[in-house]
Amino acid sequence: MKYLFIFLVMTLLGCKESPIHIIQTDKGKVEGSFNSDKSIRIFKGIPFAAPPVDNLRWQAPQPTAAWEGTLSCTEFSASPVQNKPQPFYCWTEEFIAQPEPLDEDCLYLNVWTGAQSNREKRPVFVWIYGGGLSSGSSNCAIYDGEEMAKQGLVFVSINYRVGVLGFMAHPELSAETEHKTSGNYGILDQIAALKWVQNNIQAFGGDPDNVTIAGQSAGAFSVNTLLATPLAEGLFHKAILQSGGILSNRLQQNLEAAEKQGEKFMKIASAGSIAELRKIPADKIQLLSNDTAAGRFGLTLDNYLLPAELMSYFQNQQHQQVPLMAGWVTGDGSFFGPTNMTVAAYEAEAENLYGERAETFLKIFPANTADEVKEMKSLLTLLNFAGTTPRLLARFNTQPTYVYEFGHVPPDKPDFPNYGAFHTSEVPFALHTLHTWERPWRTLDKQIEDMMSAYWVNFAKTGNPNGNDLPEWKVYEETIGHILTIGETTTSQAAYRKAELDFLVF
Repeated sequence: MKYLFIFLVMTLLGCKESPIHIIQTDKGKVEGSFNSDKSIRIFKGIPFAAPPVDNLRWQAPQPTAAWEGTLSCTEFSASPVQNKPQPFYCWTEEFIAQPEPLDEDCLYLNVWTGAQSNREKRPVFVWIYGGGLSSGSSNCAIYDGEEMAKQGLVFVSINYRVGVLGFMAHPELSAETEHKTSGNYGILDQIAALKWVQNNIQAFGGDPDNVTIAGQSAGAFSVNTLLATPLAEGLFHKAILQSGGILSNRLQQNLEAAEKQGEKFMKIASAGSIAELRKIPADKIQLLSNDTAAGRFGLTLDNYLLPAELMSYFQNQQHQQVPLMAGWVTGDGSFFGPTNMTVAAYEAEAENLYGERAETFLKIFPANTADEVKEMKSLLTLLNFAGTTPRLLARFNTQPTYVYEFGHVPPDKPDFPNYGAFHTSEVPFALHTLHTWERPWRTLDKQIEDMMSAYWVNFAKTGNPNGNDLPEWKVYEETIGHILTIGETTTSQAAYRKAELDFLVF
């Protein structure tokens, strides 16, 4: 009996596992925390690249060093350097990066997982934040991944460099590199994070062969870029673009123009070389970049990360062919503010822009009063900013593309204007994070949240958003043009916005 007891004790000791909130990555062990009911393991602030400081400023992300012992990953890292985040217009604090800390040492990611074993192979969902490529962070409240993890995904959110530190090009910087190009460091950060996912996500119970990338606004521009760049080939298998895409966005320029912008910034900074620029504190670099003469830093079409002829690249179907979901919010049309254009000016602009097609344009986008001009300009902004990209992607993509329009208006907040279905308002519905947004939520809001997040989860799992008890979402085809409209009711409508899109995308 004595020996049987000893045998049982030794067997139990031999089977004892390490705490399930400690994971071995390729660089070392990381320790996370649990959610309140201990169903989800949460890891915040895992380094995926070396700190891009000193001589690594304005360089492609480099591998992070391995560490000894166990790294505590229970708090978000610093956000990338940017102007101090603060609520504005319709975007309350839930939509904004935490005001501090901000630091160049920002290349970290976060993981939420309900998997109990590295053998589970759950679908992986990688979220890329918006912010005009000049602001943003993975620590925004509405990007919390717990609820999506509860629905069976391994949810990953990542940081990337923004603004002048993330996207400045310069001839000196180009000369430093093997490929003689510069800029796009923020996108290279995203690629480094996706490589980390490929190398490590199985340890968190994720499937590296079933990765969906998703983003909103500049995050959608980033997703579109990752679809295009050969540097991201094989790093993901499905993509979601919410309110944006570089096929319809002008936040891009060729290498020569981008390098000239960098030279202009060097003069603004009173620096004689990149070496001198690298010695200027990051917060001062950020402050200097606010000079209007510096311009806005964005994507560089450099024939390395991105082809110079981006549209023809997609037309020739050289991008990654994966299932897509793409759409917009009705408030995207007012994202850039109202217009006070007169009817006469509106008609003159149509003649100037469309020439012999102007008459057709005015039939499809008619405006006989100043109010109608505002309405039509808002619609045109919406479709040009976000609507034409899904249409174009559906044309060039050999895999299924699902298109949506979100028009649901969140409930009023006391003593706060109602901005309608505003740019970014769909994100908490899609990511099931209404609980992080302070509003008096109604039953309908919760139902839409459950429905939208189910579509997003189903798509991440299988490439098809449809599922039991969900309104059917039909594949978008140019000839029929089914678009899922999400609002008081949700339905897949044929030929929705078809005349407008046929005119703008021909």
